[in-house]
Amino acid sequence: MKKSIITSEAPAAIGPYSQGIRAGGFVFVSGQLPIDPATGAFSGEAIADQTRQSLANIRAILAEEGLSMEDVVKTTVLLKNISDFAAMNEVYATFFPGEAPARAAFEVAAIPKGALVEIEAIAYAGE
Repeated sequence: MKKSIITSEAPAAIGPYSQGIRAGGFVFVSGQLPIDPATGAFSGEAIADQTRQSLANIRAILAEEGLSMEDVVKTTVLLKNISDFAAMNEVYATFFPGEAPARAAFEVAAIPKGALVEIEAIAYAGE
């Protein structure tokens, strides 16, 4: 059985997808753009600002299910420019100060709405 996750604390989906899905013992969080849910705009132009907002959106979706960033087991980071990798990592590390999840990071040709970063996550929610 699966359950859609919806929260006003993260931006609404911009297409036919859910912010997150709980299935079995896992929560799958859709790729999060750096959109501030209060304004509907990007949180800034710098990769650090955009990374922080994308991760804050993930945190909000997880919180809707009573989970935290500590429950994240895997992330995928899409970067408009791989040269932003180090700056993204600096912010990313602050959201995962303990044991970091498994991760993949890729440079992509384009990200929706012209964002510099998009991050998706999988969290373990237990049985």
